[in-house]
Amino acid sequence: QVQLVESGGGLVQAGGSLRLSCAASGRTFSNYVMGWFRQAPGKEREFVAAILWSSWNTYYADSVKGRFTISRDNARNTVFLQMNSLKPEDTAVYYCAADDGGIRAPISALPRYDYWGQGTQVTVSS
Repeated sequence: QVQLVESGGGLVQAGGSLRLSCAASGRTFSNYVMGWFRQAPGKEREFVAAILWSSWNTYYADSVKGRFTISRDNARNTVFLQMNSLKPEDTAVYYCAADDGGIRAPISALPRYDYWGQGTQVTVSS
């Protein structure tokens, strides 16, 4: 059973930074895609960023390019999302997700991902 546990959320002022972590366990992730999504109140869950566990290929939503950086630590089975220059519109619950390759879909598509964490709240004040 795959488990994903997010941490690092909190309250920050606009322009500030946060670093989210996602600790993965329960399986070998060498062929996985790991993603970050977010969901603001009253809105649908949306893609933020993704990284291939087997390479350094990364993908970002246009809204976070240049501000957010996704990375991983293979030894710790952990994926990070460094968020800089945060804006009030970045306020959301952030979810970590894992894709084991079983579903063909765009890397930004929610149905591609098989496992989800419980989410961590990020609040950016103006």
